[in-house]
Amino acid sequence: MSNPYQRKKRWKYLLLFFAVLIAGSSLLYTQYLAKNIATSERTRAQVWAQAMKQVFKTVDEDHLNFVFVVRDSLTVPAIVTDDKGDFKFARGLDTTKTFIEMPPEQENGNKKQPVYDIKYFENELAIMKAQHEPIKVKMDIPGLGETFWLVYYKESVLLSQLRVFPYVQLTIIAIFLGVAYSAFSSSRKSEQNQVWVGLAKETAHQLGTPISSLLAWIELLKDKFNAEEDPLIAEMSNDVKRLEIVADRFSKIGSKPVLEAHSVFEVINDFVDYFRIRVTDKITFEVTGDRYLKAGINIPLFDWVIENLLKNAVNAIEGKGSIKVDILASKARNQVYIDVTDTGKGIPRSKFVTVFRPGYTTRKRGWGLGLSLTKRMVENYHNGQIFVKDSEVGKGTTFRIILRSREE
Repeated sequence: MSNPYQRKKRWKYLLLFFAVLIAGSSLLYTQYLAKNIATSERTRAQVWAQAMKQVFKTVDEDHLNFVFVVRDSLTVPAIVTDDKGDFKFARGLDTTKTFIEMPPEQENGNKKQPVYDIKYFENELAIMKAQHEPIKVKMDIPGLGETFWLVYYKESVLLSQLRVFPYVQLTIIAIFLGVAYSAFSSSRKSEQNQVWVGLAKETAHQLGTPISSLLAWIELLKDKFNAEEDPLIAEMSNDVKRLEIVADRFSKIGSKPVLEAHSVFEVINDFVDYFRIRVTDKITFEVTGDRYLKAGINIPLFDWVIENLLKNAVNAIEGKGSIKVDILASKARNQVYIDVTDTGKGIPRSKFVTVFRPGYTTRKRGWGLGLSLTKRMVENYHNGQIFVKDSEVGKGTTFRIILRSREE
């Protein structure tokens, strides 16, 4: 039989692959657009730098006016320094600030004079240096000779937003998909639970008639053959009563069970006594621990928990082996610990959580629902915990159940 857990896992990997492919394609295309815009902005910065150079070279007034028009049409935030790093010009920055320190008398005489703030320009220059390589312009200024100016420019807000946009977009999409998946998964699980609850209750109802008939037939056998003390009839009666318990279990699925204070040792020991004669005598059973510990238990459902764990342990043992159930108290936490230890083939550490997932099984024939149901009955119905406490491949496994202790 195909393992549904493995199929589900493959689908998850396939969906993850397509999600990564879509995200990668989006990022690559955005980077392509950003690269083109960055190239365009550098071209504009180069044109602006050349226009600035022409301002110092042009004598013709008409040509100079044209150069000014070209220069002023290119809105590129920029800072120009000489080859020593001294500020020469700034464009497209905060006009209320200046890097030119005015004499105090001129500063006081003109209240609208931009505020001297060299730190602002140094910070802006640092940002520009981090973003782009400078454009080197050879200048030939009369009286100063040949020198080089460096034009640093800042990328536009549009380009900055474009670089961040895909990450924001993917984050929003991921959040939306996560919420949608959670809502869909919750709805699907609720629908599945309703189907399983209905099926379980219908099964319990259908089992009622043949169980009643079997009980009647056993009573007739006892009367007809005077077999009140016959051990075979007694075991048949026990098995039919077990069927009654199973039917009762199914009828309780979906309903809130009533938890009563019971001796944990007695409940487990009674089931082990029933279970041990129905498996091979090559496997020994032992129940140890505190006989007086009590916890809130629904016996039909808790027997189901122990049955699943014992069946799991029996299937894990090849040949001879032993199964031990140890009952401990944690007085500090007001809890009861139940450790079920077998000498079977063990569980790899990477599968400690996986074994409780629906559909997971290592057997060729099986639905992989035993431990999943066990976990649900312990956690949802008994308000407890169950987990793999310890396991070593080839040596055995210990499952631990934790219940809250209770006194009458």
